[in-house]
Amino acid sequence: MADVERRVADEERATDSTIVDRLVGTGVHEMSRPRSSLFLSGLSAGLDIGFGPLLVAATLTHTEGVYVEPTVRMLTALGYAFGFVLVILGGTQLFTEHTSLAVLPVLDGEAGLPDLGRLWGLVYVGNVVGGAVFAAFAVWFAPAYGLADVESLTEIADPFVGQPATALLGGAVLAGWLMGLVAWLVAAADSTLSRLAVVVMVTGAIGYGHLPHSIAGNVEVLVAVFSSDAVGVVEYVRFLALATVGNAVGGAVFVALLKYGYVVGADSQR
Repeated sequence: MADVERRVADEERATDSTIVDRLVGTGVHEMSRPRSSLFLSGLSAGLDIGFGPLLVAATLTHTEGVYVEPTVRMLTALGYAFGFVLVILGGTQLFTEHTSLAVLPVLDGEAGLPDLGRLWGLVYVGNVVGGAVFAAFAVWFAPAYGLADVESLTEIADPFVGQPATALLGGAVLAGWLMGLVAWLVAAADSTLSRLAVVVMVTGAIGYGHLPHSIAGNVEVLVAVFSSDAVGVVEYVRFLALATVGNAVGGAVFVALLKYGYVVGADSQR
């Protein structure tokens, strides 16, 4: 019995080590890419992720008075996850994935803090700019095409602009934590279907809980800023700052640091 338990434990540690090695390798590869490549990949991700908030607004518009609130919430969560599917399975760069993924090479000694700052900065700016462009387009296109009305475009920002700073920050930590787990679980998945299921399940949970995600939320709040006077620039900047800090802490501390420490600690006892 002891031999069986030891063998199972060794297999589990080997699996964890493989995931870490895979993520470290991916992080090092992304850090070595040219600045223009990182920025354009981040820009593409910022644009693509906007389809999630757009589908959320469309769902709210076309299900009003049709379904009860829990059903609408489930449907909007699925719509929210769609943007993440496009980005993560499409292989473009998302800041909240890199809050954990890009930290691992630094912890492993394969990269330094300047490398991390370079990647975070270029990807983050690309994500925000891409999201702003999509938001401006959505505010014009969605009502004109009958896809979503102005009230729904404004409503998707409501969970973020009325929250106390501490609650917003706490929710952002949870969102960053979950996004860090997405990177970990996608690396562990052995098929495209498995990766799809992981992305939909985890990011759908973020959408269902209305947790503050700095990049998808960037689109949600900017759409409200562009389409209504109910949300101003101050509320947008407040949201983006708190969501960004919370996401970074959630991914870097609760996923990268803890899981790396667990795997390295387990390996050192072998």
